[in-house]
Amino acid sequence: MNHTPGSVPGTDRPTRTTPGPRPDSSRRSLLRTGGIGGLLVAATGTAVAAGSGTAHADSAPKSAPLTAGTVAALLALDPKQLADGALALVAGYRTPGDGGGMVARWDAAATAGANGGTVLAPGKADQTAKGRWLMVHDGVLDFRQFGLFDGSAPADAALDAMMDDPAVHRIEAHTDLNFTKRHTFSRSLIELDFGGNRVTTTGIEKNAYNNPFGAVLYFLGKVTDTTVRSKLSAAMPDLADVFEVPDSKAFALGQWWSVEIDAAPGTGLYEKEVQKLVQVTEIVDDTHIRVNYKIGWDLAAGRTFTWTRVEPVERVHVRNMVFEGVPGVADNDTETGSHPIAYEYAVSCDVSGIDATGTFWPVVMRRWCTYFRTSECQLKNPASVTYGGAGYLTQQIYCLYGHVEDCHVANARHLNDWTASAYGYVTNCHGDGDDQGPFVTHGQFEHDLTFTGNSGLMTFANSGAAWGGAAKRVTVRRHACSWFVARTNVTDLTLEDMLVIGNAQPGSGMIWVNADGAQLRGCVASGPLVVSQSSHRSQRPTVIADSAFTQGKASEVTAATVSADVHLLRVTLEGLDGAQFNGTGSLVLDHCTFAGAGDGAAPSTVAHADTAVHGGTFSGTGLRLNSAKDQRLWIDGGARFTGGNSAAAYLARDTAGRTVTWQLDGADFRAPDAKTAHILLTDGVNRYRATGTAFTGGSLRLAPAAFAGAGHLLHTGCTEDGVARTAMPDESDRVKHTAGNLLLPA
Repeated sequence: MNHTPGSVPGTDRPTRTTPGPRPDSSRRSLLRTGGIGGLLVAATGTAVAAGSGTAHADSAPKSAPLTAGTVAALLALDPKQLADGALALVAGYRTPGDGGGMVARWDAAATAGANGGTVLAPGKADQTAKGRWLMVHDGVLDFRQFGLFDGSAPADAALDAMMDDPAVHRIEAHTDLNFTKRHTFSRSLIELDFGGNRVTTTGIEKNAYNNPFGAVLYFLGKVTDTTVRSKLSAAMPDLADVFEVPDSKAFALGQWWSVEIDAAPGTGLYEKEVQKLVQVTEIVDDTHIRVNYKIGWDLAAGRTFTWTRVEPVERVHVRNMVFEGVPGVADNDTETGSHPIAYEYAVSCDVSGIDATGTFWPVVMRRWCTYFRTSECQLKNPASVTYGGAGYLTQQIYCLYGHVEDCHVANARHLNDWTASAYGYVTNCHGDGDDQGPFVTHGQFEHDLTFTGNSGLMTFANSGAAWGGAAKRVTVRRHACSWFVARTNVTDLTLEDMLVIGNAQPGSGMIWVNADGAQLRGCVASGPLVVSQSSHRSQRPTVIADSAFTQGKASEVTAATVSADVHLLRVTLEGLDGAQFNGTGSLVLDHCTFAGAGDGAAPSTVAHADTAVHGGTFSGTGLRLNSAKDQRLWIDGGARFTGGNSAAAYLARDTAGRTVTWQLDGADFRAPDAKTAHILLTDGVNRYRATGTAFTGGSLRLAPAAFAGAGHLLHTGCTEDGVARTAMPDESDRVKHTAGNLLLPA
C-alpha cells in the first residue's frame, strides 16, 4: 500500500520518501576516517552544527583554515584580524593532543555567553563585544573540549552547555569528573557515556528533603495542563486495553498520557490498580481508545480514571560511570548524600555500566517510565539500608516494560524494587550481604513480572495495607536465596527451580507463599514450607510439586487462613515433629515423602476438611485429625506408614463431638513394635472403611465407643500380619470386620 510522503500518523516525525544514504553520509564518512581533520574538511563543504547555530556551505571560507596548538592560543588571536566565518583547527585544549582539540568557526556577529567549550570569547576582548569562536561538531562532544581533565574543577557548567545544545546527541567523558550541582533536564535523544571513569560529588549542593529525584542527572518530561476524567459505565476486565473516555477527540494517536484510577471505596489511600504512562495506539470510537497497556486487575463500574497528557523525555541513555556517593552520610540524612540518575515521565531511556558506591537514594530512580533497560550496574555499601527508599540499586514506580539484567549489589537494601509496575523482567542479577532483600515488590498492584536466573533474598508485596499489599502473576525461575516470602495478596505466583538455603538470620531458609493460585515446581529449601492465605482471586489451584523442605518443631505448613485447596505432589517434608496442617480446604498429598525428626517426633496434625493421600511414604510420623468440624481422610495408592512416633499411632483423631470418615484403600502400615497402633480410635462418630490394606505388627485399636450411634465400620480384604486387635467392637449390621480378611499370627 502506498502512502503520500509526510508525517507518520500520530507523530510529528517525518518519513523518508526514498531509501538510500542520508544526505550527510559523505561528511560522516570523512569523520570516521579523518577525525578532526575530516571534520574540518566536512565543515568547508556541508552544513554542520556549530554551537547554537549552523554553518552552511554557502558561508564556507575561501581561504585555508587557521591552526592553533591550544584553546588559549586560539583566543589570543586578534579578532580584528579574523574574517567572519574563518575556520581554525585547534590541536588540544591545554596542550596539543590532549583530547580537547576541536574545529572552531569565527562568528563576528555572535554575542552568546562564553562557556569554555562550544562558545569561546577572545581572551582580551570585551566580553560584551561581538565575536565568538563557535565549536564545529557533528553532535558528539567531550568534557575535555571544555578543559576538564580530572575532578579538580566542577564539570557542571560544561554538562549544562552540552545538554542545552540541541545539536548534541552524544556526550563523552574520558577522564574523572566532579559534579557539585543536581541537574534537571527535559530534552530527548541524547546519550551520555562516561567511559568507565570516576564521577564524584565532592561539595555537591544539598538535596531537597526526602527527594529521591535529586540526582546528579534527573531527566524529567513535561506534564501538561491537559487532563480528562473518565468514569467507567461498565466493568473493565483484567487484560483489557480499550479504555472508556468521555470524548475520544480529546486524544490523538501517538500521544503519551499518565493514567491513574481512583482508590476503590473503603480501601487504602494508595490502593490504585492503574498508575501508568501509556501511549494512545488506536481511536476505537467516539468514547473508547486503545493504549499500549493491558491492565492487570478487574475494575468495577463507577471507578474513575484521571488522564494527564505528558510530553516525555525519550531515548536519553546514561552509560559507563563509576560513581562515588558523598561519604559519611548519616543513616537518616536525606539531603547530604548523592546518587547519579533519575527519570520521571520518560520513554525508552536505558542505563548501563553504572558502578556505584556509597549512594543514598537509588542509583537509578524511575517513576512514570515506559520501555527501558537497566543493565550491567552495581551498587556496593550504600549510605543507608534502613531509611525508607534508601540503599537501592534501582526502583521503578508506575513503570511499564522494563528489563533489569546483569546487575549486582553488595550490602545493599534492594537490588530491584517494582512498585505499582507491570510487565517487567529481571535476569541474571545477584546480591550478597543480602539480608535486607535484593528483590522486592512494593505490593501496590504490581502484575506480570518475571525473574530468571537471579540470587538474593526475595520478598513480595509486603509494604502494607495502605498500598493494597497485592501483586499478581509473578514468576520466578532458577533463583537462589536465603529465604523467600510472598505471604500477602500475591495471586498466581509461580516458582520454578528455586533453591533456598538459610543462614544465621532468624526465619531464613523458608519459602512462604499465599494459597491464591501459587504453583511451585522443583523448589528446595533448607527450612520450612509455609502456606497462608490472604486473598481469593485466582481460578487455578495451589500446587507444590517435585519439591523438598525441612520443617522445624511444631511448624505450621498450612495456616488456619487457608480455605483454598492445596495440592502437594511428590513433595518431601523432612524434620517433621508436630507439624500443623491447619487449613480448612481440601488437602491432597500425592506420592509425598513425610519424614519425622526421629522416633520420638510427634505426628502431624491435620485440620483440613478433606485430606487425600495418594501413595507416598510416611516414616517416623503420622496423621492426627484435629479439626472441630467433620473431616474425611482417604488413603490409597500403596501409601506406606513406617517407623515410630511419640503418639504411638499412625492414624488418630481429636475432639469427640464430630464425624470423621476414614477410607483406606490399598495402604501399607508397618509398625516397628507392638505398642504402635496403626489406627487409634477411642471416641466420637467414625465412619470407617478399610479394604485391600496391609497391616504388619503393632495393633488395631478400634474401640466400641468410636462406632456407636451413627458410626460404622467395614474392615475387609485386608491382611494383618502379626497384628494385635487390642480393641474392636462386636459385629452388627453397622460393624463388619471378620469375613474376608487374612489374619496371620506373629
